[in-house]
Amino acid sequence: VRNPDEFSTLLLLSGRRPLITLWTASWCPSCEEVAPVVKGMIESDHVGEAEGGVGYAEVQLDSPTIGDLGLKYMITSMPTLLAFSRQEPQMRTRVSRVVDMKDRRFLTGWIESEARRGGEGGAGG
Repeated sequence: VRNPDEFSTLLLLSGRRPLITLWTASWCPSCEEVAPVVKGMIESDHVGEAEGGVGYAEVQLDSPTIGDLGLKYMITSMPTLLAFSRQEPQMRTRVSRVVDMKDRRFLTGWIESEARRGGEGGAGG
């Protein structure tokens, strides 16, 4: 995702299925490590499918057309994982510690928990 309109469209299309977003930047080496792990767990390993499933999107914060999207969702470090349920950011459950994002067991539990949310809504913050 490289602009706010693209992000809004993704949120609308996610419907009741939670959307997991990974906030990254091109200059971020930790982002390059974490992105394929998270994407693979969701798209290839199907983590969270048994709990209702989740969508996945990477948001490129240093894209010249991204605007103030990072400010809107209070993204203060990269990488950051932020789930959306019924288009609402789940601020209480966001993950910004790289050590947690590199821990497959932690990620599995987090993704499954967000999938179980299944479109419950509420900003959680």
